[in-house]
Amino acid sequence: MKSLLITLFFLTNTTCTDSTTVYICNSPGAKKYHNSPKCRGLSNCTYRVISIDIEKAKKDGKTLCGWEK
Repeated sequence: MKSLLITLFFLTNTTCTDSTTVYICNSPGAKKYHNSPKCRGLSNCTYRVISIDIEKAKKDGKTLCGWEK
């Protein structure tokens, strides 16, 4: 029984690692990421708004938009 619970625990943790999509302005100077493509912080974006993985956004040095907090 104990081994069954351990197996289920590992299966749950390995299969529930969904990546989170965030949105950024695709400009060279963009420093923030946004949880919603309709975020107020993206209203001044004159470039394309694109969706990327949150890990990539963080790796690129982007931080969460102040309007999202």
